[in-house]
Amino acid sequence: MTIKFTDENFEELVINSTKPVLIDFWSERCGPCRMIAPIIEELAKDYENVAVIGKVNVDENPDLTAKYGIRNIPTILFVKNGEILGRHVGAAAKLILNDKLKTYL
Repeated sequence: MTIKFTDENFEELVINSTKPVLIDFWSERCGPCRMIAPIIEELAKDYENVAVIGKVNVDENPDLTAKYGIRNIPTILFVKNGEILGRHVGAAAKLILNDKLKTYL
C-alpha cells in the first residue's frame, strides 16, 4: 500500500529515508493520475521492504508541489538520501517506472 506524503510528514518519510523513495504527485481531477494509480499500488507491493512508495496530492499539499517545481501531473520523483535522482512527467507503463526504480536500489 502506498504512503500518503504530506507537508507535515515529508521530511521524516522521504528526506530522512535510507531507502529509495518513489513519489507520485497527483490529483483526483487528473485522468492520467487515476490511470497510473493501480501501477503505483503494484509497485508499492512489489518493493514493500526495499523502497518507500507514496503519493502527494497536489491540491492538499501546495507547499511540496511548489518546492519541487511540479507543474504537470502526474509527476514521479525518485529520491534517495534526500536527493532527487530522477523525474518522470506523465503517465507511464509499470515496466518503465519499475526499471527506473531498480536503478536507484
